[in-house]
Amino acid sequence: MSGDPPVPSVPSYDELAALVVEQAALIAQLRAELEQARARIAELEAQVAKTSRNSSKPPSSDGLAKPPPKSLRTKTGRRPGGQNGHPGSTLRLVADPDVRVAHEPGPCGGCGASLSGRPVTRTERRQVFDLPELRPHVTEHQLLERECDCGTRTKATPPAGVDAPVQYGPRVSAAAVYLYSGQFLSKERTATALGELVGIPLSAGTVAAMAARAATDLEGFLTAVRDLLAGAEVVGADETGLRVAGKLHWVHCARTGKYTLIDCHPKRGTAGIDALGVLTDFTGVIVHDAWAPYDTYTTATHQLCVAHVLRELQAVGDTAPAGVWCWATQAADALVALHRLATATGTGTAVDPTALATHTRQLRHAAHIGISQTSPRSTTLMAARHALACRLVDRETDYLRFTQDLRVPADNNGCERDIRMIKLRQKVSGCLRTLTGARQFCAIRSYLSTTTKHGIGQFSALVQLAEGHPWIPAIS
Repeated sequence: MSGDPPVPSVPSYDELAALVVEQAALIAQLRAELEQARARIAELEAQVAKTSRNSSKPPSSDGLAKPPPKSLRTKTGRRPGGQNGHPGSTLRLVADPDVRVAHEPGPCGGCGASLSGRPVTRTERRQVFDLPELRPHVTEHQLLERECDCGTRTKATPPAGVDAPVQYGPRVSAAAVYLYSGQFLSKERTATALGELVGIPLSAGTVAAMAARAATDLEGFLTAVRDLLAGAEVVGADETGLRVAGKLHWVHCARTGKYTLIDCHPKRGTAGIDALGVLTDFTGVIVHDAWAPYDTYTTATHQLCVAHVLRELQAVGDTAPAGVWCWATQAADALVALHRLATATGTGTAVDPTALATHTRQLRHAAHIGISQTSPRSTTLMAARHALACRLVDRETDYLRFTQDLRVPADNNGCERDIRMIKLRQKVSGCLRTLTGARQFCAIRSYLSTTTKHGIGQFSALVQLAEGHPWIPAIS
């Protein structure tokens, strides 16, 4: 009938076959896109999960919810804080105060009679430690001129360092450099602080000039430290980024337990490392992370930083399902056990060979399993973890050198501590405006770090520098 709905046409076999092929292709495409999305999500999740505990990110980037770091130190069982016998720094009464003020009692607390002239039965001492009023101490040097009978006039020679009618003394220069380079105030805040605290008017330009003069006077010190580091048996090396003139530059560091050398360079690689002048012909042991440019120095022996690889392994272990064995966790536990074994060994004695072999075998087995599990390298994240496992196998000798040579530390944390002040300066006062200023700042930081390692106070060392005779280590 004309009012009935039209009967839909039945697709032919060829049309159904074409539709199945089209849908199969679409399903394959969607599956491929899903796998790419999953891989990308895994990469982003790993990136978001990075903290100072499982990567090389600084602790300041963790935010308020900072995770507890995984330390290589062995627990001692002692409570936190000062231990018994520690001298402490509590205020104590001094025997010879600058001022004594006697306070008389009022009338008798019993009968109300006057106590004037009555004998003193006891004296209770109370002392207040305070700063004197800070004001400039001005010394005037009068250069007398006298006339001889022959008519010649001769004027006195000014003392060394007195070169102008009006100038700042060495302690003012030392204070300015201390606040600017030692406490990381900006030039403007340094000038303001000195003006308000001690009444000495300074400009930001004057502070910059004082810092530049101090850095220039450190050439002899820097040369001596560079030579000492180049001849050392073990040297730590590291680098970190620094914003200079609005661009990324690199601060390079070489150090030992007694000396620190820091410099800034536009390049991160071998050009910047060579400019520091320590590793070019170095023949000792370099402690560093696994960054490739350090391996180009083939005259040296290498110790790869265990702390760095522990953070990498921690990042792998964090993504493993709870309660499931993970190769990265076993590798990390083996490395920690090896470090404790080495630190517990006394000087001049060898590490226990049986325990060394056991933990080394655990490390090696875990790394080989990691290589097997990540061998497909189907994603960027899996490829990175495969490279980590391969590095543990290929560079095992360099990772475990500290177990054979007890002079060598297992980590490069000392170097990170030395250059951390550079990052702190950037955090407090922002980037430096010129490369020259950055290199001057690094030179002064090298001086302050080295003098501190030798038990010399930073301000005292800067006063010596401002007086024209900086502290310079002896080269034997």
